[in-house]
Amino acid sequence: MAQKQKFQVTLELPAGDAPMVDLGKMLGQTGVNLVEVKRSYDTATATQRGDVVPVVVTVFEDRTFTLRLKTPPTAFLIRKALGGKGSARPGHVSAGTLTRAQLRAIAERKLPDLNTPNLDKATRIIAGTARSMGVSVVE
Repeated sequence: MAQKQKFQVTLELPAGDAPMVDLGKMLGQTGVNLVEVKRSYDTATATQRGDVVPVVVTVFEDRTFTLRLKTPPTAFLIRKALGGKGSARPGHVSAGTLTRAQLRAIAERKLPDLNTPNLDKATRIIAGTARSMGVSVVE
């Protein structure tokens, strides 16, 4: 018999070291064991330290939970590839440049969470996000 879902939330937390404050704010009212949620998340994301890894936490009526990890946000991966921030005024001030190879690497990483299985289309999606952040794309 399937368990009845009580609560579901998506959180963007630092990999390998989830802050208890954020977990408490979002999951405190559910009655789930926050220490166990933190421990599960930290062990699942220990290899990705330094990244922000979104997780979908589903809490059931018997106070058990499941975690579904996602890939880091596209904007985070673009900023990481640039080594800095996006532009404060996209379209007016450039934040930097990315090569097609860098975009392709980001697209390969994001492919499981995008709505296309095609790597070329995924690269175009990533390029659009980069342009909206004020990042130029060069060949």
